[in-house]
Amino acid sequence: MFEELKERVCAANLRLVAEGLVVHTWGNASGLDSSRQCMVIKPSGVPYDCLTPDQMVVVSLDRGEVVEGNLKPSSDAPTHLVLYRAFKQIGGIVHTHSFYATAWAQARREIPALGTTHADYCHGPVPCTRLMTTGEIQTDYEANTGQVIIERFNQLDPAMCPGVLVASHGPFAWGTTVDEAVQHAIILEHLARLAVETLRLNPSAKPMQRALLKKHFFRKHGPGAYYGQK
Repeated sequence: MFEELKERVCAANLRLVAEGLVVHTWGNASGLDSSRQCMVIKPSGVPYDCLTPDQMVVVSLDRGEVVEGNLKPSSDAPTHLVLYRAFKQIGGIVHTHSFYATAWAQARREIPALGTTHADYCHGPVPCTRLMTTGEIQTDYEANTGQVIIERFNQLDPAMCPGVLVASHGPFAWGTTVDEAVQHAIILEHLARLAVETLRLNPSAKPMQRALLKKHFFRKHGPGAYYGQK
């Protein structure tokens, strides 16, 4: 019933490994079937080298219950569900512990918009969430991880910056499809590394001009975009 989406989600998870964003089992990707209000996600703790489409787990969006599959879904499934419910325009989510983006998350710092490579992806800094409270950690930790992301995006458009750093944890990225979410996760890691190298070369580097940020973002995104082929 969900075979095509299972194939795509499995391929997305395997691409995270191929792109060097995941080691061991530290990551997951999911895709949404909006017509049936279900999410397909990687199973918990299954090594990537033996991952197959039939192992993907289907979870209902409203109840969070497994509706298809014999394995437990990723332990981060509640985070994915919270984000799908809140960000109606997304259809795929990726979570990794990629090296540079995770370093920024552990430093509890947003990634500043230092140049046009960043602006092509995100209309402003990549935000970082606040620290979770002891109560949030001890009760419904994974769902509350999603809630602090939503809280951080209270005045932000998730389409204007399709990624976030969860403080002391790691990055999440999303897109209209699971394939786009993977692409955004790749870009997020690249931006994190670029920012580290820029600040190493020039510790006093400041965010780019607002006009240049706006120009580069909107020439690729929005109704007036003109980059690429129609």
